[in-house]
Amino acid sequence: MKFAVVVFPGSNCDRDYLHVLGNVLRQEVTAVWHQDTSLGDAQCVILPGGFSYGDYLRTGALACFSPIMEAVRDFANGGGPVLGICNGFQILLEAGLLPGAMLRNRSLRFVCRRQLLRVENTNTPFTSLYEKGQVIQAPIAHGEGNYYLEPAELRQLEDNGRIVFRYADSQGQATDEANPNGSVNNIAGIANEAGNVLGMMPHPERSSEEVLGSTDGLAVFQSAIAYLAERGKAAC
Repeated sequence: MKFAVVVFPGSNCDRDYLHVLGNVLRQEVTAVWHQDTSLGDAQCVILPGGFSYGDYLRTGALACFSPIMEAVRDFANGGGPVLGICNGFQILLEAGLLPGAMLRNRSLRFVCRRQLLRVENTNTPFTSLYEKGQVIQAPIAHGEGNYYLEPAELRQLEDNGRIVFRYADSQGQATDEANPNGSVNNIAGIANEAGNVLGMMPHPERSSEEVLGSTDGLAVFQSAIAYLAERGKAAC
């Protein structure tokens, strides 16, 4: 399978995805520079975490105008699977590929810690190998992860099953105490209406090897591989 990891000035997680996909999962993965205008023959696109353009103006606000983003929009609108993690999620919001906005953490502090999540939706290209309601661990590291959406739009998101991950405790309860940033309804990850675009604040790549203390995040990438394999069979 062929993955593309888009690299912006200030990205700092791109090499993590290159390692997990290329060295751990033995997939073909290429770094694509933000000034490029083509994704080549990529079958799945990842927007990495970090601080694109130094997070000037707003997180993701400048990156969404990078030349490569036109190709990312076309790819997503054509049904291609796109995963945005942390800063990548923020870029997807600014690019209009996902609804809502990110606010400063309610603590007004950068939060970096291991975090538990509850899997809400397994019908996406990135979550099919999880079980609904499963509690997994994926670290967080952000200062602006407080997801917000207007109440009417939030109801639509909830009613249509587009919440993919929620911050939760060890019992799978989405409590306020388990919410690290004040995100509305404990939302940690959402999908677009078609389900092919996923944005999430936690970092599954940082829980993809035993040496890191957890492999709970590996299924995000394994699910994508399985999805692409099935998609390839259907195209034959």
